[in-house]
Amino acid sequence: MTYLAKSMMLVAGLSLAACTNAGRFDNDPAAGAGSGVNTSSAIAGTASDPLSPLYFQQTIGDRVLFAVDQHTLNEDAKRTLDGQASWLTTNTDYNVVIEGHADEQGTREYNLALGARRANAVREYLLSRGLAGTRMKTVSYGKERPIEICSEEACYAKNRRAVTLLSSGLSG
Repeated sequence: MTYLAKSMMLVAGLSLAACTNAGRFDNDPAAGAGSGVNTSSAIAGTASDPLSPLYFQQTIGDRVLFAVDQHTLNEDAKRTLDGQASWLTTNTDYNVVIEGHADEQGTREYNLALGARRANAVREYLLSRGLAGTRMKTVSYGKERPIEICSEEACYAKNRRAVTLLSSGLSG
């Protein structure tokens, strides 16, 4: 190995070593050395901030899925909605619009009605968890706004959903 190659390897190794956890020695002067207090906090507005809309969308989940021609909530959907209800109870500045969606199978009219039933199922569940009805609106898009377009069950399954969108200052 040449001197240049060895030098580059050394620099690369030191660079990688510098990327480790900066708080690994727990010597934050604000917390007191060796206190064991974790002073790292989430960056406001990011998905790691429990008060941010990104946290709601990505960590809790903003959507629930349904079976073919169904609007009943399964256990996984109920767990997601429990998390949504808890977050919305804490974050009272936000209201929600619940969108109901269907896959591309069936008529436009049938899918609009099915999307409405799905959105209402989510609304009723959130009501049962203590969220005020005045903070929620529903809308159905039927099959008009797919997130996956193909004629396979994998795509259809992603499109059979209800999505809870956050809004602020929602008026009657």
